Amino acid sequence: GEMTVMGAGSEAAFAKAAPVFDAIATKVWRLGSEIGIGATVKVVHQLLAGVHIAAAAEAMALGIRAGADPQALYDVVTSAAGNSWMFENRMARVLTGDDAPRSAVDIFVKDLGLVNDMARGLNFPVPLAAQAQQLFTAARAMGQGGADDGFVIRVWQAITGIDLPGDKKA
Repeated sequence: GEMTVMGAGSEAAFAKAAPVFDAIATKVWRLGSEIGIGATVKVVHQLLAGVHIAAAAEAMALGIRAGADPQALYDVVTSAAGNSWMFENRMARVLTGDDAPRSAVDIFVKDLGLVNDMARGLNFPVPLAAQAQQLFTAARAMGQGGADDGFVIRVWQAITGIDLPGDKKA
């Protein structure tokens, strides 16, 4: 499989589950014996993923609005320190207009909600995650909930009137 498993439990439990993990996952992380720590790490991961996608969309939209060639912008960013896996992966699809969901906008509304819930329970501020969730929520409100999460860029398109390179011209 191509899934990643993040879990917790005793060494004996992980050994017993190894055949199942091997069948479904390319990477298995045993994160300790405390039940729930796997879910905690997943939530922290989703904070980063959601913020990276939101930042990638914001950067691409700003560059387009400022007159940068979208492909040239993509090429420069993906070869420089500002790159992230999410920018590279999601903005490649924005450039071609491929909004078939691999992970939908709605997923990040939910996942960033989990981040905010966890943080609230810990009395821990997460302003970047909160802003990213609002962006994904705006995209959902625009009818983009089922679109690929990189198409959160449509919020900026609606606000600023930018043309996205992969959009079909009428």
